[in-house]
Amino acid sequence: MPPGDLSAHAADLLVMPEGHPWSLMAFWFSGSREAAPDVQIASAHLLRGSDSWSPARYAVGRQDLGFGTTRLGNPVSWLDNKGQAHLFVVATGLGGWAAARTVHLRQRDAQSIAHPHGFEVQQVLPLSWLWNYSYLVRSSPLELTDAGMVLPVYFEMGRPSFPVALRFDADGRMRSITRMAHGQHMMQPALLPLSDTSWLALARDGSPQRRIRVSQTIDAGANWQDAPNLDLPNPDSSIATLRLPDGTMLLAHNNTAEGRHILDLSTSRDGRQWQHMMTVAQGGAGTEYSYPSLAWADQQVWLSYTDQRRHIAWQRFAVVPQKP
Repeated sequence: MPPGDLSAHAADLLVMPEGHPWSLMAFWFSGSREAAPDVQIASAHLLRGSDSWSPARYAVGRQDLGFGTTRLGNPVSWLDNKGQAHLFVVATGLGGWAAARTVHLRQRDAQSIAHPHGFEVQQVLPLSWLWNYSYLVRSSPLELTDAGMVLPVYFEMGRPSFPVALRFDADGRMRSITRMAHGQHMMQPALLPLSDTSWLALARDGSPQRRIRVSQTIDAGANWQDAPNLDLPNPDSSIATLRLPDGTMLLAHNNTAEGRHILDLSTSRDGRQWQHMMTVAQGGAGTEYSYPSLAWADQQVWLSYTDQRRHIAWQRFAVVPQKP
């Protein structure tokens, strides 16, 4: 944690390219409490081949955005095909999270990623006519074969809420926006590729049903359809997904209809039927292990998550390939 910070939440893991001295970077928001004016986007990196994380530093602060920002949250990172790191950050002015905007930043130069405040604003993503309000980001992007990516975001101006897919080209320019669901109460979608053209979006459920919500596409995101919920509970909390090179799919989630005191890792071959793999963290009533992020680096699975809103925890796993 940066010195003096009491609260941490919503970490995101960025896999660095082969040959880079770092395996991973982690970004999260850190300060005295969530939504406090002193919150900044913190970062740290893991030296390749070691368990040593760098001291935490601030990658982005309110002063870096420069347009009346009062709060920061939910960083999401992406590395383009030139090796430049991009950050997408939730920023608010007047109002709470539902009045937030998503700001796109990019590292200033080749060396700046290793220094505090090394990112510069590219734009506020142009997502709505109402000052771009109420489109938030949380989950990792889906890499595309053309070196671009799809960034999942969600609309949250009260209820209804719904997921949206933003397509970016290889240079980090936004090219299109597509609604991913007709249903309501779906937030913080996590994308899971079944093939190059068939994808699932698994989403946090803000409805009384308390089940992981699903949308699907069979044409690489041109069109989306609502799909049946998973037979897995969701306590209105963020999830994370990952497809491994052997086709195994992973889901990190709070496997309970109420509370965030259990964080599980589940596995699937088709994205629809899931089996419990292990419990990552568990505590008593009122404890919290939440907002996971998953990554594949150095032939291992890496997982980060919020620990009691005071720390960012991490674990890594060797994976035994499963038979189809």
